[in-house]
Amino acid sequence: MLEFDGLRKSFGANQVLDGVSFAVRPGSMFGFCGSNGAGKTTTMRIAMGLVRPDGGEVRWQGRALDQDGRRRIGYMPEERGLYPKMKVGDQITYFGRLHGMDGRAAATAAAEWVERLGLAERRNDAVEKLSLGNQQRVQLAAALVSRPEVLILDEPFSGLDPLGVDSLAEALLDQARAGVPVVFSSHQLELVERLCDSVGILARGRMVATGTVEELRRREAGRLLRVVVPDAAPDWAAQLGGVRVVSERAGDTVLELTDGTDDQAVLAAALRTGRVTHFAWQQPTLVELFREAVAVPTTQEVAA
Repeated sequence: MLEFDGLRKSFGANQVLDGVSFAVRPGSMFGFCGSNGAGKTTTMRIAMGLVRPDGGEVRWQGRALDQDGRRRIGYMPEERGLYPKMKVGDQITYFGRLHGMDGRAAATAAAEWVERLGLAERRNDAVEKLSLGNQQRVQLAAALVSRPEVLILDEPFSGLDPLGVDSLAEALLDQARAGVPVVFSSHQLELVERLCDSVGILARGRMVATGTVEELRRREAGRLLRVVVPDAAPDWAAQLGGVRVVSERAGDTVLELTDGTDDQAVLAAALRTGRVTHFAWQQPTLVELFREAVAVPTTQEVAA
């Protein structure tokens, strides 16, 4: 089990982390979500010993992570740590050696990941000659080459085309199937929803929601209503009482109803504006759950 327990960190007067806790089981994939500046990168840097926490600790298999334990982690930083003049194959081999592999084992593993991640034709090219997407693949290969026990990846899908996303996603799923706990941060919430067993949403330095997507959905069950009126008048739902418009596009509207609001009254209002082709309660997407979780509370809510 990989455990983040009560992490706190401030930079001057700015409190970046305020008691961040979550756990990732072996063989599971954890999606770490949050707005820019929420504290995701700081959390990962603490795990890797690059930032010292003010409180709390990160544990792997019940023991606080030390330098030896971190050598068994495959880490992909948000700011890429590649040597631009070095050849792709040599670079990945070098990272394997840094993690304690002997030369032959590192070269063999590097060749495997170069092939698997679609870099075979570029193995003898300097990294600086690659596109940003291919540099991203090299960085991932560097994280995977040592056959890590844990993977911690900061925005690994950033800059990848759809084929690159599919290749990386399959590689990470294979690692999870092999029993490796995988933590990755991403702003691509649809991808997080598709890949991850569980998610954590970080806002203002605190974990505001954790669990499987289904668990988070159940907490919001019965609140979202999708209404499709292809010829609807603009903003037809904005005038309704007890209703908040979550999204509206080309007549496809998602509404959040407060307790006590009559859904049949909403249907009647929709019929007055045009022909209704779809009217049903729906489970919220991770994008909608994220928006709800990170919303800044109003003054009244704070007082309550």
